[in-house]
Amino acid sequence: MATASSHPHPPRPSLRERKKQRTREALTDTALDLFTQRGFDGVTLDELCDRVEVSKRTFFRTFASKEEVAMAPYEDLWRTFLDDLALRPVPPGRPVLPVLQDSVLAAMQVMDSGDWTRRLLLCTQLAGRTPAIEAHCLYFCDVTVRAALDVLHRRFGLASDDLRPRLALDVLVAAFHRGLETWTTRPPAATADQLAADTRAAFAAVPGVLTLTAATPAETA
Repeated sequence: MATASSHPHPPRPSLRERKKQRTREALTDTALDLFTQRGFDGVTLDELCDRVEVSKRTFFRTFASKEEVAMAPYEDLWRTFLDDLALRPVPPGRPVLPVLQDSVLAAMQVMDSGDWTRRLLLCTQLAGRTPAIEAHCLYFCDVTVRAALDVLHRRFGLASDDLRPRLALDVLVAAFHRGLETWTTRPPAATADQLAADTRAAFAAVPGVLTLTAATPAETA
């Protein structure tokens, strides 16, 4: 029988760490609400900091830019994905793509707390109508894919000139975005479980892409 000591709880964050996390969440929530109400360009950094009652120095210790605070829920998910991918036990012979998919779904479970789904919905909607945020998202995706590629090469001994790991990551990201796109069309209170279900449905459609054929157009009379 397992004892309490055999499953130790992770150490409680320090007061300083908890304060930093509260500041980060306040900046994220306030930024997403203001950007949604008035548009990304309609809110200055000075105004955002005033609303949260922090200095710009504190802001830049937390985020690198307005774009980064706007995309914080999305970026947090993918950073959690990288952490999971680096540590996930993988049995020999398991294909890489399902491993990547498992890590994305595991990251969603980790993120499923507090107000994360609401924040993710707002930042996704903002990215869809704000070129600066969308450009930042594309940049972040590229950085994340490269970091994941390093993990795959390090953990699984894949050759640096093997195209398949990068293509697997590209497929993963594309399928995730299709699942996310479906999820954003649901009611505003859509849950993380619904996001996971929509993402699984997109993942399940991937093998069929390889056998998809074009139908012969019907002959016109």
